[in-house]
Amino acid sequence: MLVKELNKSIANIEDGKQVVRSSGSVGANYIEANESLSKKDFIMRIKISRKEAKESRYWLRLIDVNQSGELASKQKILINEATELMKIFGAILQKSM
Repeated sequence: MLVKELNKSIANIEDGKQVVRSSGSVGANYIEANESLSKKDFIMRIKISRKEAKESRYWLRLIDVNQSGELASKQKILINEATELMKIFGAILQKSM
């Protein structure tokens, strides 16, 4: 996991906590969307998932990988994954409305 491999600066510790929270929320809200009782609830949970993916991407960009090639590569992959999730949730929203 990227967060565990980071330099233990105050900024990285705080930004890492935010990444863990927001990225975990993406999945949790997606599961809730799939268990929703109404279309309105489904749409709201998917919107939250998209928002949390966007927030995860933001926090990932703030993390200082200290010019480590391996960590920078992992960071880039995770940023791309968050971006793809945003696009997927956006497409689900368009088809659901």
